[in-house]
Amino acid sequence: MKIVLATTFNPRGETGRLQKLWAQLRSLYSEVVISLPPSIALEDAMAIRALEGALIHVNTDWTHGRYMALKLTQKTDASSVHYVDMDRLLRWLETQPDELKRTLERVQTCECLVIGRTEGAWETHPKSMRQTEAISNGLFSRLLGHPLDLSAGSKGFSRAALDCLMANTQAGRAIGADSEWVVICQRAGFKVESLLVDGLDWEIADRFQETAADAQRQGLVRDEYDADAENWAHRVRIAHEIIEAGMDAFERSNLVLRTNDEKENIS
Repeated sequence: MKIVLATTFNPRGETGRLQKLWAQLRSLYSEVVISLPPSIALEDAMAIRALEGALIHVNTDWTHGRYMALKLTQKTDASSVHYVDMDRLLRWLETQPDELKRTLERVQTCECLVIGRTEGAWETHPKSMRQTEAISNGLFSRLLGHPLDLSAGSKGFSRAALDCLMANTQAGRAIGADSEWVVICQRAGFKVESLLVDGLDWEIADRFQETAADAQRQGLVRDEYDADAENWAHRVRIAHEIIEAGMDAFERSNLVLRTNDEKENIS
């Protein structure tokens, strides 16, 4: 079996860490697809393009990032796909490498795996994130029938689930993919499972650092984050997009499942 990494990356001082961790990261995946925003600095883009074995795509619109990361994996011979935001992946690889390896083993046994945060990982996040994400997570956990942490920035898909998602989604509403992808998979008949990990603790404190932030820095940056009212407003907008996209996926008629080039309508 071959597992491919599909990731989006908007570097905020993390490119050097990616370069240092590249060999270790490549050892985990058969191929790596990196989807970049149009605003990426030229020096970052050049450094990332120089990474051996990476399939790079620069988007014309930042909202296309997650969609294109998955779409480009269709060009590979992946049997499983691990989607994860790159800033979270770098922290995970630095702080919990063994857990990451176990997670990738689990991905390869699942059709749709929602990778969420343990209580300890949740506690490292600002209140503005915990309280707003509790609304969207709570809604879709109830609708889908089991507890899920949809917004941790990481999911796993079988090749069949990947192909189904690409048949039923389009670029745009990038954050809404947190719910949309999972709703579509369940409606299409794929089994949705959950895994909670420590390695998806809060990553924003890592920006412009040489290595993953320690707990003290996480706490300082977390308090600063919550002290800014605009961050609360931003998190409300994110929760709204996640709910809107997920409900649209619930209400959409005639979803299409593609299996071996055959199309089947799903009501």
